[in-house]
Amino acid sequence: MPLPSADELEQLEDIEKQWAVKAMHHAETYFKLISALDGRKLRLTSIDDEILKDFEETFPEIDVLHLDEQQFKSKDAKEKWRNFINKYEKRVKEFNFGTLIRIDAREDYTEQNTMFGVRMQFYAIEIARNRKGLNDAVRGN
Repeated sequence: MPLPSADELEQLEDIEKQWAVKAMHHAETYFKLISALDGRKLRLTSIDDEILKDFEETFPEIDVLHLDEQQFKSKDAKEKWRNFINKYEKRVKEFNFGTLIRIDAREDYTEQNTMFGVRMQFYAIEIARNRKGLNDAVRGN
């Protein structure tokens, strides 16, 4: 495979920067929401109940208070997540957009407390955290 030209590299860098800006904006907006509102009353999609049920049945081993990145990054986990995510392709807008996910629900988005994922992973985790009141720790901080 040939190496990209300088122009192509600049375009790729621009795309990465645009993605990073969008992901940070999404993270900041969401964190402001959960810092101000009771997450139990927050709806992230029109099918939150279905996503939560599916997530809890598919990934009962995931502790949403503090995530273990291996449950997202291992070969088996990636396949399991791919199957989960793809079910929502036609039902959830931007279902596979890259996004930032907080590792520990009690903390803000920081370099140490953030991992990359896709929007459906974010929705599944944050819907579960909200319903369990796990984002209450950040409210008012």
